[in-house]
Amino acid sequence: MAAITASMVAELRAKTDAPMMECKKALTEADGDMAKAEELLRVKLGTKAGKAASRVTAEGVVTSFIDGNVGALIEVNSETDFVSKNDSFLTMAAAAAELVAKHNPADVAALGALAYEQDGFGPTLEDVRKGLIGKIGENMSFRRFKRLEGNLAAYVHGSRIGVIVEFDGDAAAAKDVAMHVAAMKPAALTSADVPADLIEKERTVAAAKAAESGKPAEIVAKMVEGSVQKYLKEVSLADQVFVKAADGKQTVSQMLKAANTTVKSFTLYVVGEGIEKKVDDFAAEVAAQMAAAKGA
Repeated sequence: MAAITASMVAELRAKTDAPMMECKKALTEADGDMAKAEELLRVKLGTKAGKAASRVTAEGVVTSFIDGNVGALIEVNSETDFVSKNDSFLTMAAAAAELVAKHNPADVAALGALAYEQDGFGPTLEDVRKGLIGKIGENMSFRRFKRLEGNLAAYVHGSRIGVIVEFDGDAAAAKDVAMHVAAMKPAALTSADVPADLIEKERTVAAAKAAESGKPAEIVAKMVEGSVQKYLKEVSLADQVFVKAADGKQTVSQMLKAANTTVKSFTLYVVGEGIEKKVDDFAAEVAAQMAAAKGA
């Protein structure tokens, strides 16, 4: 039997974009014959992985993992909502969250290099990802993650919105805050923490509206400042009205004070947030195909 070298595996992987271990298995089965090994991989995985790699992944899931005082939140994307419900995809996403918590990778590339095997693919998480792309025929990616240490509470709503909260105090109150964040999506802990670019954007909008009033400049300035202050209260966690407030008035900061609890940070992920989705124009596509047919 021919010796299978690392360079042979690398060459086959470059040709097929198949996972490393799958390349090695194919070369072994083909007794080192590169062409035969490539054919075996094409039969097993098709050309799906390479073709899928460039497609937009704006669906997917957010999942969390907490073990003691270490936890993680991760967003793993797919092309369609259908695949986001696939058991293999969900197993990989859950495993990725655990790997982040336990190994503290520096970035997505480091996460992918961690040891992990699933569904016959491996030996790394990246190899499993590529293997599932070939198997399922749809692109998928690890978009972002956050690892925290301390007292942690997490809440995931319908797999598409995930929150992890770092706190001191009562765990039940912290879990309620995580649920609140998922529902109300604050921009920051307090008004002082709201990013300057968001404030400036709101100030610009408020100024444009106030200018239409035709009132004196000093009145317009007060109107703008009032609008900005109202905005800050609406987007800061501490000032928002708590979603479970019995009186409909209690703020999150008041609820936490009553529970003798402090929220130190929160991380909120919404699946696909900020990703530009491709909108298919079916009519335009049909028209283009008909035009191409006439020109043929």
